[in-house]
Amino acid sequence: LSQGEVHDPDLEGHIITVPEVRMSPDLKLATIYVMPLGGRDTDTVITALERNKKFLRGEIAHRVNLKFAPDIRFRVDERFDEAARIDRLLRDERVQRDLDSAPEDDEPETGTGH
Repeated sequence: LSQGEVHDPDLEGHIITVPEVRMSPDLKLATIYVMPLGGRDTDTVITALERNKKFLRGEIAHRVNLKFAPDIRFRVDERFDEAARIDRLLRDERVQRDLDSAPEDDEPETGTGH
């Protein structure tokens, strides 16, 4: 993908990251998680990658030292969206108020200690 070897009009103009590939235990299936830069046109990109699956599988077979090339499937990497959601939650004023009013863990405990 990074070398532009897949010639598909739906992929032109997209920079696609592949943050993770999960292999099945028997190495027969690779689930490839992808995210277009900016997170736009994910459905179009996934459809285009699926359309070019045969070519991509052949490239994998040439570059990876496996007896058989795995079947491949593409999924949108949702971690970026999830991280953004968590970030928004942590920045919420109610959460900030709770964090500001929480006692510090580093403060020494008061008491006799008996």
